[in-house]
Amino acid sequence: MKELLDQVLEIVSGAWRFRRYALITAWIVAIVGWLAVFAMPDIFLASSRVFVDTRTALRPVLAGLTLDQDVNAQLNLVRQSLLATPQLDPVAQEVGLVDVRTMSAQQRARVLSGMRDRIAIGVQVAGEGNDRDAAGSIYTIQYRDQSRDRGLRVVDILKTHLIENTLGGKRTGSENVQRFLHEQIQDYEKRLREAEDRLADFKKRNVGLMPDEQGGYFVRLQTEIDAVTAGQGRLAIATSRREELQRQLRGEAPLAAATGITGVVGAGSSGDTLSRIKETQAQLDELLFRFTDKHPDVIAARATLQQLQQRRDAELAALRRGDPNAAAVSGASSNPVYQSIQLALNQTDVEIASLRRELADRQGKVAELREMLDTMPQVEAEYARLNRDYDVTKANYTALVERLEKSRLGEEASTSGSVRFDVIEPPTASFSPVSPQRSFLIIGVLGLALGAGAGVALLLHTLKPVFTSARGLGEVTGLQVLGVISMSWLERQRREIRHSYWRYSAAVAALFIVGVVVLQLSRMGIRLGSAAGA
Repeated sequence: MKELLDQVLEIVSGAWRFRRYALITAWIVAIVGWLAVFAMPDIFLASSRVFVDTRTALRPVLAGLTLDQDVNAQLNLVRQSLLATPQLDPVAQEVGLVDVRTMSAQQRARVLSGMRDRIAIGVQVAGEGNDRDAAGSIYTIQYRDQSRDRGLRVVDILKTHLIENTLGGKRTGSENVQRFLHEQIQDYEKRLREAEDRLADFKKRNVGLMPDEQGGYFVRLQTEIDAVTAGQGRLAIATSRREELQRQLRGEAPLAAATGITGVVGAGSSGDTLSRIKETQAQLDELLFRFTDKHPDVIAARATLQQLQQRRDAELAALRRGDPNAAAVSGASSNPVYQSIQLALNQTDVEIASLRRELADRQGKVAELREMLDTMPQVEAEYARLNRDYDVTKANYTALVERLEKSRLGEEASTSGSVRFDVIEPPTASFSPVSPQRSFLIIGVLGLALGAGAGVALLLHTLKPVFTSARGLGEVTGLQVLGVISMSWLERQRREIRHSYWRYSAAVAALFIVGVVVLQLSRMGIRLGSAAGA
């Protein structure tokens, strides 16, 4: 550690010989540096903040009724476009940075590039969370310029463009959408009219061949076949019922009614043969009370009764065979049992006739449909295709009309305040420049000057070295130093050395004093050249 300290002291002692050069260098560097700092122009920072609220009271009311537009995307697009040359060029001309009459295109490009570098547009979410739609966004516009007034004008113009271009972009987008939708609606309206005409002409040319509410051709054919099968079944049942009723008419019940066995047909029966048999029997019984069997009247009555019995047997036999006239003759038609069976038989005959007629109609329809086997499927396929084209065209037309109405409603909503812009902070700028930081620069120049002076002294010591100790001489020569002779100074020389030290200290102190003065002048706003006027 002692050796290192000795080496440092030797270097300092050697460099101390060139202190005048070091001081001159420090003064030159300090004066040049301070002049450069004073020549640097002041930079003022102008800024403005705008709050964008996309969740106004209209938004939930219009949910689903309008076409949603991404306002944040529109804002980002506007923010990027504000820094583009087509947007910056009019701003630069308005504030006087660009003169199209005197500046070349290259000069204008350099000015716009520098202007673009001094503009900063930032965005942050207002409130808590990261959802801009939920909390809104705050857009900050900043611009650095040598002129405070010009910076305020630039920020104000950019703020105005941000708001107007966003709303104008929404209106322009809505107009473009409406123009496109209107053109598409006209095209689809023409298609829809043509589809309706084709469908109407097809219906006229194929009346009776198109499917109805019951279904298509094969459904109708199968329905008719099923109806024929069901009709045949009902006809078979009705025929069987008629045969059973006919068998009942030829059975025991009507015969019993005719012969009087059942007792149902009594005095109310109006059959002629049966009545005459009863009357003849009564006359015979009355004659037998008065006469014998040999009496001519008794014999005549018996003969008449026998003839009537034979006639009755013949009528009953005809009734069993199903002779319709036999029922009236025999008196069976007046019997309630016979009448009910006959009524059911008549109803069954009517039902059978109706079923046969219906079955014939169904069979005729089946035959007619089978003849159209090669025609109706093609007609139905063409009809389905026409309907499908018509439905698709109508659905697209309806959807386009609905979207057009939503777009118009959205445009009206945007002008009514669906997006709200609030200027939180109008364009403002501090009266003190934000850069350069002259206080730090002046202090830094002073330190740089001192360092430059020390560097010059060390450089000269390196170029013109001396030995200030016996140890240093021995290390360099490699020889042993036997002794050292001290230098003897006269009193006059000592005074001159002290005076030189005082002058050197005064020069160094003056440098620090000048630095303090320069710092105070900087804080007072003193500038060099035209910068002072700015």
